[in-house]
Amino acid sequence: MQHVSPVREPLVTGGKTYHDVTQDVCRQVEAAPNIRWMAALSVALLLLGVFFYSVYRTLWYGIGEWGLNKTIGWAWDITNFVWWVGIGHAGTLISAVLLLFRQKWRTSINRAAEAMTIFAVICAAMFPVLHMGRPWLAYWVFPLQNTFGSLWVNFNSPLLWDVFAISTYFTVSLVFWYTGLVPDFATIRDRAKGPIAKVAYSMLSMGWKGSAKHWSRYETVSLILAGVSTPLVLSVHTIVSMDFATSVVPGWHTTIFPPYFVAGAIFSGFAMVLTLMLITRVVFKLEDYITIEHIALMNKIMMITGSIVGVAYITEFFIAWYSQVEYESYAFINRATGPYWWAYAAMMTCNVITPQLVWFRRVRYSIPLTFILSIIVNIGMWFERFVIIVTSLHRDYLPSSWAMFSPTIIDIGIYVGTIGLFFTLFLLFAKFFPVINMAEVKAVLKYTVDNGPTYTGHDPHHAPQPVTTHGVPASAPVNYDKHD
Repeated sequence: MQHVSPVREPLVTGGKTYHDVTQDVCRQVEAAPNIRWMAALSVALLLLGVFFYSVYRTLWYGIGEWGLNKTIGWAWDITNFVWWVGIGHAGTLISAVLLLFRQKWRTSINRAAEAMTIFAVICAAMFPVLHMGRPWLAYWVFPLQNTFGSLWVNFNSPLLWDVFAISTYFTVSLVFWYTGLVPDFATIRDRAKGPIAKVAYSMLSMGWKGSAKHWSRYETVSLILAGVSTPLVLSVHTIVSMDFATSVVPGWHTTIFPPYFVAGAIFSGFAMVLTLMLITRVVFKLEDYITIEHIALMNKIMMITGSIVGVAYITEFFIAWYSQVEYESYAFINRATGPYWWAYAAMMTCNVITPQLVWFRRVRYSIPLTFILSIIVNIGMWFERFVIIVTSLHRDYLPSSWAMFSPTIIDIGIYVGTIGLFFTLFLLFAKFFPVINMAEVKAVLKYTVDNGPTYTGHDPHHAPQPVTTHGVPASAPVNYDKHD
């Protein structure tokens, strides 16, 4: 039997049984929408309306509706694209990498993190398509056979690599997310009372019966998808960084970008997971499943990746000085002391200084402070992308070409609108899909003296007794199968 340290904090608190897990998670799906959910959805739909109006103006009047100019051809559009792709990174890290490393604490947060990944990638994909100017020709980015003579994609372009990386990332993440949902869909199917719900969840569960063969295949597929997804954690934002690193623009042409972007993506992704999980645990009353230990562990990862990002900032300045290239040196001095110094100051404060507060246990275990920190980090990561893109472009080699960027109301509307799109999708997911992976949470329930065996039967007096072994702590996993 597996030995578990008796001093280790339980991953699920409150003495939950298998039946309690099912009840607590399914209650949100089966109950009528409450007033808080309706209010949140109303705000998200309002922002989504702003998005549709801004997109209409962009498509009808053209990219001139944005604040771009001849010098600054990329600005808020690509800033928001990289920001959303980065937010989507934590889902794959939690679901794939932590699964391979057998980190059991992922079980309560992986479902929502995977959903967040999918919705964030959808939001990110909007920006390159809109920036094309003629999005109805978006399919031209794919290497499809055509009748336009020599018209073909440029396989040497990192922009094309983006298409392959993000489409692969989205597809694998979607399959991974849906695979984990199948057993829980079957649970809801078996409990459903209405005919529409019964038919809908029956189709979604794809005939799942919970047999040994089904569980064996489920575990196998999960491991295969985790193995496939793990390289994507590194490759997707590496390729996104190459949009900049393969250019000759001072401030972009640097080899540190791939690891720097990956660390920043995990940093911002975990910050968004914390934001969503802290709200979800209160609104859906899931404090026993998303515990303070989960929050502390995510804070630690956020602190580590934030420190890596801080080292990358310092390294950029060192390499600019060490290279003795005056244009490279000026690009970084201009970032810190030029017209956009305030954006650089916001980036350094939010991404480097603020996360170091997590070293203090009181901050790490404080829910209000963690919530504030998670929002500050995502603000800082947005400013990081803005600083990298705009401050590297606005002062070109020729002083006569220098320019400033100011966002228009359409720029702001599209960005705010994608936040509305993201939260609309997440709220619909949280209402109609189980927000916590019931099957995996049940696997980490422990038998303790206080809460008794994690037995799903209705009569605790006739529940099978767990097999005990001399010297094994009471918190060790229960074996119900072996009886004298």
